[in-house]
Amino acid sequence: MRGVMMYGPGDVRVEERDAPKVVEPTDAIVRLTASCICGSDLWPYRGAEPLYTTPQAMGHEYVGVVEQIGAQVKNVKVGDFVVGSFVASDNTCEICQAGYQSRCIHNVMMGEFGTQAELTRVPLADGTLVATPGQPEADLIPSLLAASDVLGTGWYGAVAAEAGPGKTISVVGDGAVGLSAVLAAKQLGAERIIMFSRHPERQALARAFGATDIIEDRGDEGAAKVKELTGGYGAHGTVEAVGTQESMWQAINATRPGGYVGYVGVSHGVELDGLNLFFTSVHLHGGPAPVRQYLPELIQLIWDRAIEPGKVFDLTLPIEDAAEGYKAMDQRSATKVLLTF
Repeated sequence: MRGVMMYGPGDVRVEERDAPKVVEPTDAIVRLTASCICGSDLWPYRGAEPLYTTPQAMGHEYVGVVEQIGAQVKNVKVGDFVVGSFVASDNTCEICQAGYQSRCIHNVMMGEFGTQAELTRVPLADGTLVATPGQPEADLIPSLLAASDVLGTGWYGAVAAEAGPGKTISVVGDGAVGLSAVLAAKQLGAERIIMFSRHPERQALARAFGATDIIEDRGDEGAAKVKELTGGYGAHGTVEAVGTQESMWQAINATRPGGYVGYVGVSHGVELDGLNLFFTSVHLHGGPAPVRQYLPELIQLIWDRAIEPGKVFDLTLPIEDAAEGYKAMDQRSATKVLLTF
């Protein structure tokens, strides 16, 4: 099968790989209909974090058709169209039952297997995969793919930021996760949604998803603008969807005392000064999103065409051109790249 491999910073290749097989009785093999490049894939692409192996199979977002199942798999069957979380989980342990499937005591990161490929092995299939109500029409596939990670991550960020009726929510980061957080905040009933963005196309999509205000300033200046828009108080909650020192403090400083910061950007070099944090009086909650918790609801919203998160994909390429997709996202000429097979 064809699959994307990364050999080092900026070195992405599409190669023939061995097709995966059922190893454990709880496994499923899924033939992917579509996959995509994640913003987090850019960290090793830019040399900001090391590869787990050299070369490394890439990808952790996926939708497709179940081709084979292990003997103990009961919740999905061969032929089902499925969406899976970027973290495999049993969905039965105490952590999962509390709604934190991404931190399941048996969790497996799908990045270990690579989903920018024609086939992938999904461990713990019963707890990880959710079948759609039927075979989806082609135009629903991008949105269902978004549910595998960025939509669920943005949703978790908005929930952690306590988005809801009467609330003002700000969003730091105008990538696919931040844009998804805007959509989520709108669906959760937020009254005002403030998006930080300097990119005209992303600003337009943010408004289409429900943003009421756009701020182009960053850092302390951006946080000050939020306070200006809220009578000096700050947002009730903020979603941090970048993962840098500046973005984290921008999110904290944009939030009023007693407010909530949902941080879902993968943190790199973030350090929080204890005394400064102490006097912000904000709640911090986040980490890897428990996408599996939200999948049934998100799939139904997409199936009913109530939301269209697939709009975050602004470039579609065949898998053979994956290297061009990485380059486009690295240079910010694309927000998110969908790969076809």
